[in-house]
Amino acid sequence: MGDTASSLLAVKIDFDQSHLFFPRIIMCLLLLLLVIIAVLYGRNFFQDIRAGRRHVRFFQENYDKIRLFGTIIGVVIYFVLMDYVGTLFPNTGLGFLLVSIPFMLFLSLLYVHDLDRKKTIIILLNSTIAPLTAWYILGNLFNITLP
Repeated sequence: MGDTASSLLAVKIDFDQSHLFFPRIIMCLLLLLLVIIAVLYGRNFFQDIRAGRRHVRFFQENYDKIRLFGTIIGVVIYFVLMDYVGTLFPNTGLGFLLVSIPFMLFLSLLYVHDLDRKKTIIILLNSTIAPLTAWYILGNLFNITLP
């Protein structure tokens, strides 16, 4: 009887697949939200299209091309560099830390309006302190491995 109870409480972790656990949860939640949105708003949306009250366009007129494509290119570069730097310093989280600081700086500067000295200082501090805090809390306090 004692062996059965202890085997129920035993936890086995497959480290080759464990990193996929959280993304699967997020994917299921996103799919659930998609279904909810489709059920609640789908019929009216398609009726408006058929009646000519709504036009479907991928982009609105005069959209901000620099911010859109800058963000897409920045995110791709961020993930590629994080993997590359992470392999240079394995199991330290420095891939995350060293790449997140310039990435946050880039995105903040890309989206800020009316840049002045005060905003620049705030952006520099935030771009440095936020990744350092996340790296320390996740890596050292919770012992979560970062790239």
